Amino acid sequence: MLALVKAEAGPGLRLQDVPVPSIGINDVLIRVHKTGICGTDLHIDAWDPWAARTIQPPLVVGHEFVGDIVEIGANVSGFKPGDLVSGEGHVVCGKCRHCLAGQRHLCVDTVGLGVGRDGAFAEYVALPMTNIWHHAPGIDEDVAAIFDPFGNAVHTALAFPVLGEDVLVSGAGPIGLMATAVVRHAGARHVVVSEPNTFRRELAIRMGATIAVDPLERDLHAVQAELGMVEGFDIALEMSGVEAALRSAIENMAHGGRIAILGIPTDEISLDVNTIVFNQLTLRGIYGREMYETWYQMTVMLQSGLDISAAITHRFGFRDFEAAFAAARSGDSGKVIMSWLA
Repeated sequence: MLALVKAEAGPGLRLQDVPVPSIGINDVLIRVHKTGICGTDLHIDAWDPWAARTIQPPLVVGHEFVGDIVEIGANVSGFKPGDLVSGEGHVVCGKCRHCLAGQRHLCVDTVGLGVGRDGAFAEYVALPMTNIWHHAPGIDEDVAAIFDPFGNAVHTALAFPVLGEDVLVSGAGPIGLMATAVVRHAGARHVVVSEPNTFRRELAIRMGATIAVDPLERDLHAVQAELGMVEGFDIALEMSGVEAALRSAIENMAHGGRIAILGIPTDEISLDVNTIVFNQLTLRGIYGREMYETWYQMTVMLQSGLDISAAITHRFGFRDFEAAFAAARSGDSGKVIMSWLA
């Protein structure tokens, strides 16, 4: 089969023939239809310091996908060939305290698809049956392909109740854009998106933002005044990993405000702990999704009218992967999809 491979240490990916994955008795083999490009894939392609520390070439990359099952292991039940599925990209141990307690997203021995094991940028991918999500009828395949990052958005956006609240979203990358749509769908009052990129600010408005501002040009206190807010934001979703964005969020929170942090900084950040303490703020780190409560929430919200399709801005065939990666890296894009079907 053809796959996108990190063949050796250094920048770049290579489209090459590799063996179709073999499956064990508890595994499922999936023919990949479509995949989404994630920021993690961009790091691996660029071979930045994180990738150099983490990735062991050769490795098939990619973890966002949708496809149909073509083969199941002898112990697999509940799935059959032809089922349209995606996969949870975190393969957990199943034996630790958190796994046994049903908190698999907290497993310390998690192995990432396309990071620690061969991934989904390929014509076929294999995963344990416990990592397979069977899509409900009617879910669009492009949206199904990005259930992984959509899950990040939902897990972050619903980390705290948002009904009737004023919400700040810092960073309108693909996950921030989807989170904007989620909090709007979940009943937030004002949704303010802070994003320096003009293309993504315009997308944020399409995704349901009340207002999208350039943090380099407008102070959030002025935005609050324009919207008639008097105490600050109730909820903030920090999606950017930018120090100034997190500091600004903390400075603009109402007393008792809550901040969900998904963005990953490149360096350590020092924070004004006095403001956190005296304003009684809650900061919560978010990683991945809850298995599988978040997946259920995603499906139900789509079935109840949530539309995240505007977050998908570019589509390519897998043979044009270099152009697809360039689009994802440009900043003037949302989610970028690659098709693996002829």
